[in-house]
Parts: sequence; structure tokens; C-alpha cells
Amino acid sequence: MLQAVPPMGASRYRIFMRKHLSALDRLAYTTSQAARFGWFYSQYRRAQRRVTPAVQKSEAPTDGPSTAELLGSLFQLFRRDLANIEDGRYAMPPDMWPRPDRVFAMNRRFFRDLRTVDQRRHQSDGDEIFRRLRESDPPYPRYFLQNFHFQSDGYLSDESARLYDYQVEILFSGGADAMRRQGLVPLGDWLSSRRVNQTRLVDIGCGTGRFLRFVHDAHPLLQLTGVDLSQPYLERARENLAGVRQAMLLTGNGERLPLADASADIVTSIFLFHELPERARANVVGEIASVLRPGGLVVHVDSIQTGDVPRFDPLLGFFPKAYHEPYFANYVGSDLDALYGQAGLIARSHTPAFLSKVSVFEKAR
Repeated sequence: MLQAVPPMGASRYRIFMRKHLSALDRLAYTTSQAARFGWFYSQYRRAQRRVTPAVQKSEAPTDGPSTAELLGSLFQLFRRDLANIEDGRYAMPPDMWPRPDRVFAMNRRFFRDLRTVDQRRHQSDGDEIFRRLRESDPPYPRYFLQNFHFQSDGYLSDESARLYDYQVEILFSGGADAMRRQGLVPLGDWLSSRRVNQTRLVDIGCGTGRFLRFVHDAHPLLQLTGVDLSQPYLERARENLAGVRQAMLLTGNGERLPLADASADIVTSIFLFHELPERARANVVGEIASVLRPGGLVVHVDSIQTGDVPRFDPLLGFFPKAYHEPYFANYVGSDLDALYGQAGLIARSHTPAFLSKVSVFEKAR
């Protein structure tokens, strides 16, 4: 099996991976990903049987993609993921073979919490965390105090931080990590001509640090900074990044980054912008432009938008109703090129990947 990769530059890393990835490694990826999909898809179906319908039958999309079309797109994502690994763009997933006892324990926690999630969905109650905290004058913007996905405690408890990644994998039938990893492709291309150990990446809304872990595994010498509003999620990120000396985690709001101007070479955001209102999105992009050095890179991974994959458009109208995403509809109809362009950032590419899209921008030199 593939051994630990020694620290090296991006170009040498790709050569190393092409040379050393064996047929056994490919089989391991395919087998583990098939098991991952089978598990999470079965748990998604099980969860759907245990909850009340997310929307009335009259509101459910009737002209959207079939299950076969959705799964076909998901499997295409997995094939792309493996091709990127074979091409040396990033490392094999670090958790291909999770301990079964831990998986079962997390699954029990998920279904135990699902009952209260379903109650909130049935009552259309996405503001429970706001009502609970408002008298204490919490240091968070109002838009952050949501029970996104109707999840318990919003983003403000240890249990929420523990469950989050598992919940999202069930939602996407095991495809969430593979979607995140697509952001590593433009990142690696950009780094191939630069000194990685002198380069800093800032991940805004880093959450549990899942993406930062993937970045480190692909580029061990890269300096990493994660910023998030949630202390419990940052604690989880510290666990995920344990032993990574080049990583620094900061509590902060993307609208007012706790970073100096021109202090970052790369800025990333992973599934952040669809949970921000329009004005906050503009403020965050302004901050990105400020902290980014001339010639710097922005990698923006989020939901596909209206028109990116026309067959999936009906799902984009359904999702915010089913999962309490109050800013999602505005986001999927927005113009990302114009948003970033107003801050002086230039659009380079947009690449759909299953239900996500990787958008790349650069700051002029």
C-alpha cells in the first residue's frame, strides 16, 4: 500500500504519486469509496423513512433529475477524485478504512439527534438557537444564529461540531469530502511554480478543519491559517489538525478578518457563501481582497448555481425549503464574477463537481 509521502514541492509530489500509486492502491480507493457510498446512501434512505416529508408533496420538484441521474453524477465525481489522485494532484483520503465501532457510535448519535431535527423541520423552526442566546447578547452576527439544516445548537456546541461532517456525508451520500477535494486541483496547479514553504493559505469559515487537513496532506510544507466564528468547531479543527505545526486557527468573522493586509497568498472558502446574506458576502470578498497579496489565488467551493447544470436546477429551489438555508436562493442566483470583480479579483474558471462548483479568482499583480 502507498506509504507516507515525505515533504516535497508540489511538482515533485505529483511525480512521486504518478510513480508510486499502484494497482493495489487504486483497488483500495475504489473498494473503500464503494463501501463509503453504500453506507451513507443507505443511512440517508433510512433517515428519510424516519422523518416527516421535508416539504408538502405539492412543493416537491417534479421535473428534477432522477435518482439514476444524481447517482451517475456522484459516481462521476468519484472517478474524477481517483483520477486526480492518480495524477498526483492530492493524496489518498486519510480515512479510507474508519474503525467500525466509531462509525456505528456516530451513527447512533446521528439518529438520536434526528428526532429533534425532524421536530424543527416540521415546525419550520430554524431560529431556535437565536431565541436561546439573544438575551445574552452573543458576539455573533444575526445571520450566523441559525439552525442551518435544522441541526441542533446551530454551529455552537461540541455535539454539533462532532456530528457535522457525518451529517453532511449522509446528505450527499458519501460525496462531501470528494467535493471538497476538488478545490485542491487549482490550488496544486498554482503552487506548482512557487515555493510552498514560503506560501500561506487562509481558509475562511474553516469549520472542523476538514479541508485544511486535505490541503496539508497534499502540501505538507504549506503554512495554513483557519478562521471561524465557532469555538466548538475550531476545537474540532484542532483535533483534525493535531501535529500540523504549520497550522494556526483563529476565532474571527470573515467580514472582519483578524489578519494583516497582504498577508496571504491563497484564500479558500468551502461551502461558506451560501450561508451568508448578500451584504455579508460582499463584505467577505472585500476582506479577501485586502488580505490577499498581489497575484494571489482565491479558491471558492460552494453549491452549483442556477444554470450550471440545468437538470439540477429544480433541486436548488427545493434545498433551502427542506434544510433551512435562508440565504441559499439568493446565492444560487447571484453573479460570482461580478461579486469578486467589484473587489478587483479576476475570474479564472468555474468547474461543477456533482452538486458543488469550484470557482477560481486571482488578484492582479
